Amino acid sequence: MSGHSKWSKIKRQKEVGDHRRSQLFTKLARTITVAAKQGGGDPDMNFQLRLAINKAREANLPKDNIERAIQRGTGGASVEQYEEMVYEGFGPENIALIIEVLTDNRNRAVSELKHLLNKRGGTLASQNSVRWQFDRRGLIVCQLKKITEEQEATIIDSGALDYSLTDENLEIITLAEDLEKTKTSLEEKNFPIKSSGLVYLPKEKQPVKNLEAWRLFLEELDELEDINDFYTNAED
Repeated sequence: MSGHSKWSKIKRQKEVGDHRRSQLFTKLARTITVAAKQGGGDPDMNFQLRLAINKAREANLPKDNIERAIQRGTGGASVEQYEEMVYEGFGPENIALIIEVLTDNRNRAVSELKHLLNKRGGTLASQNSVRWQFDRRGLIVCQLKKITEEQEATIIDSGALDYSLTDENLEIITLAEDLEKTKTSLEEKNFPIKSSGLVYLPKEKQPVKNLEAWRLFLEELDELEDINDFYTNAED
């Protein structure tokens, strides 16, 4: 099976402190609110809302916070006007970036992103100058370190494109449009699913020479208020 870049972020690689937890919870709630506003508050009828809720639960966002976020999006409370944007660019060592922004202030979001990239030797890029290096895919992570032949057959029959075993998890790749179908099929076979979502996977990965500087950049990028998620072609 071919390899792929892991989509875990710095915030999932180390214990989250109080400030970072609060910041993460705010971003997760904001994503739920926007999804509910765009597609309604019923997760059974709103795929994006289901993904947002699942991601929030994986991060231990309290149930009350999730419900309030849905209410804000469906008119149960006042809601800010957020814009969703996807930026492309290059970070340190010319590593490709796709950055998802969710903001109530476009000028602030762009200004802070440009400032960070310039400080770390990167730059924003024009539309589609980076995205062609990535595939839009579904990713399902299961808490399995090994699989049986029967489980392998189930993965193949579920419509998965690919899978790989890491030290901790089984990671399953799907077409973006097949994510929900494959996840449901695996759940019916009692696969222990930890997370699922739509991601950008790099077609080829680039090694990083200065890991310390790269990790610092990722932390700074993750801490920007308006950054909802990001993907790179850096070698894990």
